[in-house]
Amino acid sequence: MKVCSSCKVEKSESDFQIRRESKDGLTSACKACLKIRDKNRDNDSRKQKRREYQKTEAGKQAHKRAMDAYNKRYPMKYASHVITGNAIRDGKLIQASECSVCKSTEKIEGHHDDYTKPLEVRWLCEPCHKEWHRHNKPIYE
Repeated sequence: MKVCSSCKVEKSESDFQIRRESKDGLTSACKACLKIRDKNRDNDSRKQKRREYQKTEAGKQAHKRAMDAYNKRYPMKYASHVITGNAIRDGKLIQASECSVCKSTEKIEGHHDDYTKPLEVRWLCEPCHKEWHRHNKPIYE
């Protein structure tokens, strides 16, 4: 048994997450309190501060460095996105208006099963796209 540092309720050790850095190997707050904290974390001032930083010159430079590093790390993926974007712009590829899985019309994204075939795109809503990536690994090479 352990007392949660947040709600001050004594709970079973299974109600705490593993944290190897702690003396007892568990987080000080219980899973329920951590879930509430994490849910509220981005809704407050941190999100606003991040948005303000991204508008500054330093924030723009940091974003550019991160994007350049990402594109260098995944050149096939980057090239595929550029080719797809150009094909949409030129009218050679038409972006679908609904998800090919659930037929949702909200936030449709292009998905590549294989980045070596940049014009073979499946159109998925954001939740279906994330679900696909949770269970599959894209082909980069």
